[in-house]
Amino acid sequence: MNITVLGTGMVGRGLSARLSELGHDVAIGTRDVGQTLARTDSDSMGNPPFSDWHTAHSTIALLPFAEAGARAEVIVNATHGALSLAALEATGAENLAGKVLIDVALPLDFSEGMPPTLTVANTDSLAEQIQRAHPEARVVKMLTTVFIEVMVDPGRVPGKHNIFIAGEDADAKETARALLREFGWDEDVIVDLGGIRGARGAEMYSRLYFELVGALDTFDFNIAIVR
Repeated sequence: MNITVLGTGMVGRGLSARLSELGHDVAIGTRDVGQTLARTDSDSMGNPPFSDWHTAHSTIALLPFAEAGARAEVIVNATHGALSLAALEATGAENLAGKVLIDVALPLDFSEGMPPTLTVANTDSLAEQIQRAHPEARVVKMLTTVFIEVMVDPGRVPGKHNIFIAGEDADAKETARALLREFGWDEDVIVDLGGIRGARGAEMYSRLYFELVGALDTFDFNIAIVR
């Protein structure tokens, strides 16, 4: 498939690299290609500048948001949650209409340090805001409950553990499930939370997630539903 990943950070890079390894035709969308490639500083997690990563992944195109959106069959929003709506607006409603839009972003606020709070919670979610802003897109929320390395390689965590999806469109959710299976998630661990409102729970879990990161001193963990 032609897949565009919006966002050049750690999550966008990790998803893009894995999707490319799996044989998909992948592009990354950014606001300004020149500025993105010109950055020389490492990010807050110590990851190298995007240009260094792109040199090692030269088959993955770097394109402006609108151009990247136009070429895609599936679009993955991996932008910073506070910037997601602006990034999708720049991508263009016409380039999102009718397409599966997988939202892996979280509306995190790190202004007071760790653990972050959420700028949207309880009565709304980022995924719902995206769906309202782009009603013709087929939004699916997923992969927000694990770290990027576990997203694309669930075998990093031993045993059976769960991943969640939410969205209104059944066919779009099947596309999302297919990508999860390609990443290595077994069908029986994928939990469908129902409509896009289910994204609230998936996003709000992030508070507990970051508390667990501090308590366990690792990102290599997940939750398993036992019943």
